[in-house]
Amino acid sequence: AFWEVYGGKKFVELVNEEVREMMPAGGEHGGITGKLQTHIGNFVEENNLGYVTAAETGYILYKDPTPEGKDTVRGPDVGFIALHRLPDGLPEKYIPFGPDLAVEVVSPGNSADDIQEKIDDYFLPDTGTRLVWVVYPRSKTVNIHTREGAKRVGIDGILDGGDVLPGFRLEVARIFPKPK
Repeated sequence: AFWEVYGGKKFVELVNEEVREMMPAGGEHGGITGKLQTHIGNFVEENNLGYVTAAETGYILYKDPTPEGKDTVRGPDVGFIALHRLPDGLPEKYIPFGPDLAVEVVSPGNSADDIQEKIDDYFLPDTGTRLVWVVYPRSKTVNIHTREGAKRVGIDGILDGGDVLPGFRLEVARIFPKPK
């Protein structure tokens, strides 16, 4: 029912059956997201690894079987799904599980609690999400989250795709706008 009401009309996320409207991103956020999507997308396409999705793409992270139906649908800024998880291609509606990689670029309006809630949702049981990158434009850092823990990489560091995107390596400095 959520898809029929909101699908494709405006950017919203569904969190425990609460509809949260998302504001359009600012220029810096969009630029960083675009760079990440380009780098990840090129790598995925060159290696025929799967699918890369944009921010408006909904992923069903939790489907509540009870009559209350407290479902959770999130739209990461960039998502990657391994080819073997969608052998018939991308569905017309929401993707029925979490991305292998979710990338979230923090906006000025995001609270620490908002970001942590998203990370927790991606790592709910059975989502299939294995890696979450949270990009902090102000500090020019990226927090890399797995189900085992987290670490921070600075502007001089490297983003490594690990076993999710084997062979993918990107200098963190390349995702941020160059200073004026």
